Amino acid sequence: MARRTARPLQRTSAAAGAGCPCGLPAAYEACCGRFHAGGDAAPTAEALMRSRYCAFVKGDAGYLLRTWHPRTRPERLELDPGMRWTGLEILATVDGSTFHPRGVVEFRASYRGGALHERSSFERVDGAWVYVDGEFPG
Repeated sequence: MARRTARPLQRTSAAAGAGCPCGLPAAYEACCGRFHAGGDAAPTAEALMRSRYCAFVKGDAGYLLRTWHPRTRPERLELDPGMRWTGLEILATVDGSTFHPRGVVEFRASYRGGALHERSSFERVDGAWVYVDGEFPG
């Protein structure tokens, strides 16, 4: 049975400085930084999505590629060094917990001059969450 969790829209700012760029209050090193460093794997699809957003903020293309499903992963990923991500809103999640093989996270990622609204699909590969692909709701 799919579980959809709607959350109150809460805009988080990468520039806030107090917490992780993903919007959670923990410091980067204790939050997404531990996933980026390779010591831990994200325990849920939402945690992986947050850490991937944070990797875009930090310009960590290697992490993005490592956490991309092998069947949909591009060979290379070039990030725009001029892109300034400014905040993340989690709009909804479907499944994606430690008990599910798949999950979906819908989010809005703001950047200077606009926003990206995506519904991302995630799956487990060898027990670890990976990004599969995304849809852009109209």
